[in-house]
Amino acid sequence: MATVMNRFDDTGSFQREAANDSGGEGYRPDADEPFMSLKQQAYFRGKLQDWKESILRESQETLSQLQVDSLREADLTDRASSETDWSIELRTRDRQRKLVSKIEAAIRRIDEGEYGYCEVTGEPISLARLEARPIATMTVEAQERHERNEKVSRED
Repeated sequence: MATVMNRFDDTGSFQREAANDSGGEGYRPDADEPFMSLKQQAYFRGKLQDWKESILRESQETLSQLQVDSLREADLTDRASSETDWSIELRTRDRQRKLVSKIEAAIRRIDEGEYGYCEVTGEPISLARLEARPIATMTVEAQERHERNEKVSRED
């Protein structure tokens, strides 16, 4: 399956880049680089960690707002509207909670040297796909096959 790329310095001893070193501001993975080099791993790790922190920050803001706001509007219509808004917000946060676990799984795959490789075929996932969906676990082709099979099994 996937292999971890190591970097050795001139003396032959192992050197590992900092986990959160994304290679500088403005760095973008390039297809001309070795796939999932330490620089690319650091880039995607940083991207995933930033995404996770953003979700957690938004969740904390929602919790704070829930504690401050009161659903005791005098008008029944206003109260119903507020309850609907909070219900939608809480469902969104629940989806994001599940997304956080997928982000953590992607970070674990980076640590294990499996990130960026399709879990079905073992082939590299395109950098464009990983850029758009850093938690992707399958190539576009494998994902499409999976979704077709899922649709067929649902129709049966």
